[in-house]
Amino acid sequence: MLIFLLVLVYLDSYKLVGLRTVLWVILAGALLTVAGYWINGYVIDILAWDLQAYSRYAAPVVEEGLKASVMIFLFRTHRIGFLVDAAIMGFAVGAGFGVVENFYYLYLAADAHIAVWVVRGFGTAIMHGGVMALFGIMAQTLTERSMKINPLYYVPGFLVAITIHSVFNHFPGTPIMTTLVTLIVLPLILMIVFEKSARSMHEWLEVDFDEDAALLEQINSGEFTESKIGRFLEDLKQMFPGTVVVDMLCYLRLYTELALRAKGVLMMRENGLDTPVGERTRAKFEEMRYLEKSIGKTGLLAMSPFLQMTRKDLWQLYVLD
Repeated sequence: MLIFLLVLVYLDSYKLVGLRTVLWVILAGALLTVAGYWINGYVIDILAWDLQAYSRYAAPVVEEGLKASVMIFLFRTHRIGFLVDAAIMGFAVGAGFGVVENFYYLYLAADAHIAVWVVRGFGTAIMHGGVMALFGIMAQTLTERSMKINPLYYVPGFLVAITIHSVFNHFPGTPIMTTLVTLIVLPLILMIVFEKSARSMHEWLEVDFDEDAALLEQINSGEFTESKIGRFLEDLKQMFPGTVVVDMLCYLRLYTELALRAKGVLMMRENGLDTPVGERTRAKFEEMRYLEKSIGKTGLLAMSPFLQMTRKDLWQLYVLD
């Protein structure tokens, strides 16, 4: 399963997800397995169900809920911007969860035939990664144009993950068949996702790069005060001190410069070139954070009509940060 995950990372031509990030997410999934062990034990005692019924109807809710918590954190902190990184992050969470779970079952049934562990590794483990990849894909599809995510948008992907997990647990007597279905269906879905995401990324880069370049040229020209954004900033002088409005303009310029830099890095990655982040870029991030404090939350909220940030716009900054 980890090999399958590494293949996904390798196929990510834009290198949207760093290997270090993937390893941290795998570790988070592994730690959740331990939490899941205790929570499942507690819940099964409360429900007083037999093990078969619990594994079919309750365990999927508990385990997918734990894995989804990592994905929700990644979404809320703008670490996911496209379908590809949503799929990779989701699979990484499931990979960590599945690996530790497999080691636990290996400990319980150390004398089991090697075929059992081949099926267990390729079936159940990939199921854990696959359903969370689907959760990430569905959540990203529903929320990619939103700045803030309505929690209800997580529900469809969560229900799909629970359902697939439950169906998988309904057929413990046919592990080879369920494993084959998983190995055939999941790669096909991910291939479609990768192709769609690459096309979406390319289109987004082309359109947004031109828009950001035009905005930066406008800011640096003498005509900026006559533009819509320039007039908007002029109106803000009635509500904020002049120094804060100047900081707003500096913030807009910095944000646009960093956005252009991020898109340039992604374009180079598309062509097989990887450019390290320089000290000047890091200094701009420090300045940007200083300006955010200077402007304040109210000022940043007032800027929202012309910043028009989406989660995807904030995500691109993490390419550099």
